[in-house]
Amino acid sequence: MINTTNEGSKLYLYSITSVAILGGLLFGYDTAVISGAEKGLEAFFLSASDFQYNKVMHGITSSSALIGCVLGGAFSGIFASRLGRRNSLRLAAVLFFLSALGSYYPEFLFFEYGKPNMDLLVTFNLYRVLGGIGVGLASAVCPMYIAEIAPSNIRGTLVSCNQFAIIFGMLVVYFVNYLIMGDHQNPIILKDAAGVLSVSSESDMWTVFEGWRFMFGSEAFPAAFFGLLLFFVPKTPRYLVLVQEDEKAYSILEKINGKTKAQEILNDIKATAHEKTEKLFTYGVAVIVIGILLSVFQQAIGINAVLYYAPRIFENAGAEGGGMMQTVIMGVVNIIFTLVAIFTVDRFGRKPLLIIGSIGMAVGAFAVAMCDSMAIKGILPVLSVIVYAAFFMMSWGPICWVLISEIFPNTIRGKAVAIAVAFQWIFNYIVSSTFPALYDFSPMFAYSLYGIICVAAAIFVWRWVPETKGKTLEDMSKLWKKKKKNK
Repeated sequence: MINTTNEGSKLYLYSITSVAILGGLLFGYDTAVISGAEKGLEAFFLSASDFQYNKVMHGITSSSALIGCVLGGAFSGIFASRLGRRNSLRLAAVLFFLSALGSYYPEFLFFEYGKPNMDLLVTFNLYRVLGGIGVGLASAVCPMYIAEIAPSNIRGTLVSCNQFAIIFGMLVVYFVNYLIMGDHQNPIILKDAAGVLSVSSESDMWTVFEGWRFMFGSEAFPAAFFGLLLFFVPKTPRYLVLVQEDEKAYSILEKINGKTKAQEILNDIKATAHEKTEKLFTYGVAVIVIGILLSVFQQAIGINAVLYYAPRIFENAGAEGGGMMQTVIMGVVNIIFTLVAIFTVDRFGRKPLLIIGSIGMAVGAFAVAMCDSMAIKGILPVLSVIVYAAFFMMSWGPICWVLISEIFPNTIRGKAVAIAVAFQWIFNYIVSSTFPALYDFSPMFAYSLYGIICVAAAIFVWRWVPETKGKTLEDMSKLWKKKKKNK
């Protein structure tokens, strides 16, 4: 039997963090579901009679959820402070659920089923934006919740598990999309001499009118499950202190850390918990800028261009079967390399993993560019894409979220995380929405650009990002105060 009085209960800790981590799974599920659905969706709107759907529109539609992610991330600090971390996650679960149903059946109440037009396109995008708001909330609040619950010696591992859940959610939806597709094939998109797109008459029309709907609708089941489980987790101790509920905070800390340690942690929290009165730049501009740049680099290195358009990329690289099976294989590799990060982040630190990952991604990106310039098809470009993604999963994928959740002092964390996450989603949208046109122009140029940014990311981490391994969240206040004084 676990001695919760003296040592705390690991079972209790892992149970409540596991529920929060499910938010990460839905984050991954929602953002990656488009990878299997986007080609059928493109063909569906190409059959509209009142407008001509094009690559720019498709880039915006495929990435429209990211607009909601920007909004959800930007307002996550307000929600986290006023509703609390737990209730913000409950709101995210509701948004996930409504978005899944709306994306499955965007014609509901207002349009004729299966008849695409401009108004239906706008409505579909609004449903995707709604889910994106949920993703933006979850992306900021899930790691914040875990970081505020977890003991400092395993915080990096537990927050990294949130990234594992994101990648696992992507793998799940890759597999779900693969099963939904079954024996059906993605539609054949033709482009005439004037650049106008159309759907080949030989296309499998089930994927055009039905397949993409089932892919989006499948998210409703995990969203409902997540929302139900959130009724069984507590508020975080740090939030409870902020709202003057010290006894409840101590009770939770005692269950997690044991009686003696709980009082010590509570005292540290009370000494630094002034979130409602501290100004954003109390600890200087540097901490905010570094947090923002971590988010910017995580997206500017181009990973989501691969994750959101994987089947199309693999198909163009010469993969068999439309690229869906290769996407599943990539998802499995991503899981394995995310586990590498989870088991090493608290041993080797945050900075070494980020630098190694940046260099590995650069090698993969430049290899893809080389294959395109030399017209090499088959296994080499496919492996290069997988290497590029794998190094992201052992570095920038989980470690960026770890750093964003722990680098900011308690007093400004809610607002600072919201700003960093908003920038993350802004650059996610920029990369994802421009990729179809950029890739159509020149895959070599696209991946060369991403490779150069990966090199710049390694230099940024080496020069300016502080190591946070082994430090408590309260230690970060002291670190940034000292840096501000030394300037």
